[in-house]
This record gives sequence, C-alpha cells and structure tokens, in this order.
Amino acid sequence: MFDLQGYGWSLIEGAWVTIEVALLSLLVAMTLGMLGALAKLSPYGWARAIATLYTTVIRGIPDLVLMMLIFFGGQILLNNSLYGVNSWLNEWMTNRNPSHEWVSYLPDYIDVSPFIAGVITIGFIFGAYMAETFRGAILAVDKGELEAAKAYGMSGFLSFRRILLPQMIRHALPGFGNNWLVLLKTTALVSIIGLDDMVRKGALGAGATQQPFTFYFAIALIFLFFTSISTAALSWAERRYSIHTR
Repeated sequence: MFDLQGYGWSLIEGAWVTIEVALLSLLVAMTLGMLGALAKLSPYGWARAIATLYTTVIRGIPDLVLMMLIFFGGQILLNNSLYGVNSWLNEWMTNRNPSHEWVSYLPDYIDVSPFIAGVITIGFIFGAYMAETFRGAILAVDKGELEAAKAYGMSGFLSFRRILLPQMIRHALPGFGNNWLVLLKTTALVSIIGLDDMVRKGALGAGATQQPFTFYFAIALIFLFFTSISTAALSWAERRYSIHTR
C-alpha cells in the first residue's frame, strides 16, 4: 500500500518545493495584507477605495481561475508590452539616426517561471484575506492606549512597534492561522501551471506505476503532517502572546 516504487525521494523533493512556495507566498500575503489593512483604515478615500476593490474582487473569484488568469494572461500581457516597447524604441532610434543599426537589449519574450507565478498568485490572493484579518486586529486594539502613547511623546512608528503591533498580533493570530492553513493547501493548485511540486510529482508517479491511491494518499499524509506542525506552532504562538492577558 505504501510502496512508492522508487518515487519516494521525488515526492520529498516536491514536498520541499511546496513548502518553499507556501512560505514565500505567505511573505507576499502578509506584506499585501498589512498594506491593505492600513489602506482600509486610512483617512484618504482613494486608498480605502483601492483596498476595498482589491479585497472584494480577489475574494469573489475562485483561486483556480485567478491562478490561470495571472499565469497565462499575465504572461501574454507582459510579452505584448515588451513587443510594443521594443517596436517603439526601434522606430524612435531609427528616426534619430537612420544610418545607425540599433540593437535592443530588451528580451523579445519572457517565459514566466511557474514557481514565481505560483508565489505571486497565491500571495496576491491571500493578501486580500490577510488585509481583513489585520484590519480587524488593528480595530480590536484599545484606541486609548495609542492616544496615551502619543501623549507620552512616542512617535508614530514607536507607538506602532511597542503598542499596536504586539496587541495586533495577539488579535490576528486566530485568523492568521486559518489563512495560513488554507494557503498551505492551496499550493496544490500550482501543479496545474507546470510546477514540479508535491502534487505534480505524485501525479507523475501515479501515472507511471498505475497506483494513484498510493501516491495521493501519501500526498494527503504529507499535507496532514505539515498542517499538524503548523497547528502546534500557532497554538504555541497564541499562548505566548496571551500571557499578559491571563
């Protein structure tokens, strides 16, 4: 039942790629999430409008559809833009000096890496969810403490680092943990754009050995192992940041 017929190491390599995609996507999502949360709480209407549009659109489109749109549509848009820029530069340089043969140093075509596309897409998707999580956590912090920090003479950055951030983390951890677990499982989608992650490695092994149940069951166990470790780490973090509230 668990005989992977020599594909075990290949599956481990795919699992490592899965972890890399998940961690880098989390970094992108946290960055976009914090920017989105601050924008939604901003006094500027245009910032709130952009952040609201971002979170509304991203949360309303299935992850698989967004993956295909960004990978294939983004690649077409990028290369069409490069072609247009090269054509314009060639025409401009030729008009300036017709006798000089101009050589463009811009590439004619860029093949977007599935790894980069997967990281950007998943990070972009979960940035919208993180934005709502962080926004709720910021609103949960007592405004009186921030006003006291300002009255005490703290700068905006110092009050953010010493007052807002530690309490925000405590309030955000439950939602953050849920987003991370869903993000980790969403990495399975990158196999459809050609990335040799754990799911794609398992699919290749299943096709070669005609034992799909064995390979997909092994993949399920590996994902369960990853989520179990994540759950334990998140539980420790919640206890760590709630010590002063007991």
